[in-house]
Amino acid sequence: MSSLKNLPEIEFVSTDVTEIEENIITVYESLSGRKLAPGDPVRLFLQAIAAIIAQQRALINYAAKQNLLAYAEGVYLDHIGALVRTERLPAKAAQTTLRFILSSPQPQAVVIPAGTRVTPDGEIFFATVDATTVPAGATQIDVLAECTTPGTIGNGWLVGQINKLVDPLPWIQKVENITSSSGGMDEEDDESYRERIRGAPESFSVAGPEEGYRYWAKTAHQSIVDVSITSPAPGQVEIRPLLENGEIPSQEILDAVAAICNDKKIRPLTDQVLVLAPEVVNYNVELTYYVALENASMVTSIQEAVTKAVDDYVGWQKSRLGRDINPSELIARVMAAGAKRVEVISPVFTQIAPTQVAIAGIVSVQYGGLEDD
Repeated sequence: MSSLKNLPEIEFVSTDVTEIEENIITVYESLSGRKLAPGDPVRLFLQAIAAIIAQQRALINYAAKQNLLAYAEGVYLDHIGALVRTERLPAKAAQTTLRFILSSPQPQAVVIPAGTRVTPDGEIFFATVDATTVPAGATQIDVLAECTTPGTIGNGWLVGQINKLVDPLPWIQKVENITSSSGGMDEEDDESYRERIRGAPESFSVAGPEEGYRYWAKTAHQSIVDVSITSPAPGQVEIRPLLENGEIPSQEILDAVAAICNDKKIRPLTDQVLVLAPEVVNYNVELTYYVALENASMVTSIQEAVTKAVDDYVGWQKSRLGRDINPSELIARVMAAGAKRVEVISPVFTQIAPTQVAIAGIVSVQYGGLEDD
């Protein structure tokens, strides 16, 4: 599908104040039979009217554009999404796995209620998702929990940091998270939502098309930015989602994608759908760059720009599945940042399969000094 950005700009009504003013004055002079001088009070009054009309036309343009997918935003975009049964993805809560350790084995089964809260700092709380039974004689059990506040606020708590039990259980001695909290996302932004609306017609097919699976996979989590759909064998479909910033999806997200794409209303009866993490291809960045002697006074700013250019390249490289490792792109970015010459030792051009993503390991950027032309 071609990008919406390739569509020509559209304007429903002209908002040119000069044009509006000329039209008003021309009509007035025609009807009144007299010419308006530049300082005529009537002309000044009509100019004020023209400014108001221009503002109203700007509002008309805005309102009309909100009916078009390329321009709609906020609740207007939500209404367009409703036409193709595509709702904006709500904020999602971060999740983690909590390990409850009993003070001693219990003679009978005990239950950790759903909603049992644990906190790392007294401000952010994680609650168990389901009621969990601890078998008689067991000394510990792992339970899935999610942040009580949806969004990214619950992400990033490291193993062992979520360890204060808020709702006391007399037979629990200790609790802590055994996985880092992750998966929390804010409400889907307009651009991601717009792209899903645009791809929604692909979901109407019940024959398992590639774009259809891609559409449904992206509905699992708003952090999914790319999806690879391949068929390694007849009747077999492999789906590999990639998260924003090149992150590899957690098992929870893979399970969410699998649950959606294996729904009997989505998956053809004869398809075997497998949801897997992308294969990571590691590479290193090692380069030396030189700055022209005539730019000696700007060396510091060029060094900062080059560092940012390399960081941007690393981010660009891992932002899409199947993107070849391309040192030419790296050189172009460093040159655009102000370098005169670039010597790249690594990476070398490497083809990346649609199921793979290239992620940088060691990044070494050396400043080689000044060079004369």
